[in-house]
Amino acid sequence: MKYELTKDLETGNAVIDREHKELFGAVNRLLDACGKGQGRAAMESAIQFLLDYVDKHFANEERLQKTSGYPNISAHKTFHAGYKKTLKEIAVQIPDTGASVSDLGKLNNHIAVLISHIRSEDKRLGEFLR
Repeated sequence: MKYELTKDLETGNAVIDREHKELFGAVNRLLDACGKGQGRAAMESAIQFLLDYVDKHFANEERLQKTSGYPNISAHKTFHAGYKKTLKEIAVQIPDTGASVSDLGKLNNHIAVLISHIRSEDKRLGEFLR
């Protein structure tokens, strides 16, 4: 399953939407590698990219929230902190020898949590910013 920034996921904020698209691209590259039997080799660099990029993206969102006076910033920050913590836990559990199907499943499930967050909370943020 490919992830794409469909209309129901667009926030209307160019920065946030561009960053979401980049995140989806990284996940899609990993899924493509898995489909070609190269998932284990691609997992380490993909996870590192996701860890770094999620930190950057969440910081950008929180900066926008702070400067705009977004009223739900506290709950949004709490979600971001929990999401990053779980992503790091998933990354740490992946053995040096490579990811298993189970590891890939955990990562995919965690991406689904992010999609749900984008569809609800980030869309609200986008509406507020407009």
